[in-house]
Amino acid sequence: MLSRTATASLSVSAVSPNPLKKSLFFFHNSKFLGFNNHLASNPLLNFARLAWNGNKTSRRTESFRAMASAQPLADADALIDSVETFIFDCDGVIWKGDKLISGVPETLDLLRSKGKRLVFVTNNSTKSRKQYGKKFETLGLSVSEEEIFASSFAAAAYLKSIDFPKDKKVYVIGEDGILKELELAGIQYLGGPEDGDKKIELKPGFLMEHDHDVGAVVVGFDRYFNYYKIQYATLCIRENPGCLFIATNRDAVTHLTDAQEWAGGGSMNGAISGSTQREPIVVGKPSTFMMDYLSNKFGIQKSQICMVGDRLDTDILFGQNGGCKTLLVLSGVTTLEMLKSPNNAIQPDFYTNKISDFLSLKTATV
Repeated sequence: MLSRTATASLSVSAVSPNPLKKSLFFFHNSKFLGFNNHLASNPLLNFARLAWNGNKTSRRTESFRAMASAQPLADADALIDSVETFIFDCDGVIWKGDKLISGVPETLDLLRSKGKRLVFVTNNSTKSRKQYGKKFETLGLSVSEEEIFASSFAAAAYLKSIDFPKDKKVYVIGEDGILKELELAGIQYLGGPEDGDKKIELKPGFLMEHDHDVGAVVVGFDRYFNYYKIQYATLCIRENPGCLFIATNRDAVTHLTDAQEWAGGGSMNGAISGSTQREPIVVGKPSTFMMDYLSNKFGIQKSQICMVGDRLDTDILFGQNGGCKTLLVLSGVTTLEMLKSPNNAIQPDFYTNKISDFLSLKTATV
């Protein structure tokens, strides 16, 4: 099989062999250096841009080298037998909105019966792992909390991995999932949904106050996004020395319902990037942070993982950046036309209509 792993993937794992602790020493040892007014010359900011802005960088590097076209999945058994672990995206793969995609329960049962480890990774930060566990249960799926990794959890795990100071706080643009994961991690926070109703009364001489103990701003999908939050986050990032700007994801769209696509977390992050002229540290897909975390937690060799997702620029790039096999399903965002477009440089190893094709695709004749 021709490897499609990004040859110049720029992530924390490329900097150090231990991405969870040692590779993040730069953040830990040079905490809060104060790069608010000296963006171009600050090494911490440059490192963050280099290491975590994998989405833009990887797509640039992909365009410089020839890529074999993705192959339709003809031999599901061979793919299943070639790996130990399947990582599934959720929105567009397992469900759309609150509706389960057909054939999913039977497919997961099949893979478990073959002794495969199943992990579910989502860029949606609105829920905590525990809350996602309840959603799986509501949809009739038996999935443990230990098998679920949401970008809300990734944000808290990242802050813990860099030894975020206990006397510092996190300002949250996002929903309940981020707050719950930060609380479980023992990290102080403010903001979140309760700031959704706050307004700014613009009058002569008005100056908006902000908490100078905020050491990080975490931005995720937020249905209650408003100008108050934009200004508060902007003040923290620009005026608090060394304040980190962390994005749970940069997804352009999301599936709030199964009827249409909705503006995703990337729109919230885009607003903060625009006002601060800063690029965020991305902890969700396609950043390799969650992949490295999972690999270390479960002791999985990345070559023994297959990443299954419906997005090219997050799910498939996530798998490629991590050195995994990749399978694109056409049940979500990406269509066959988009995959085969000459403008698309991201090619998975295989593609198929939906994950239940595992049930019908038998060993092909060689």
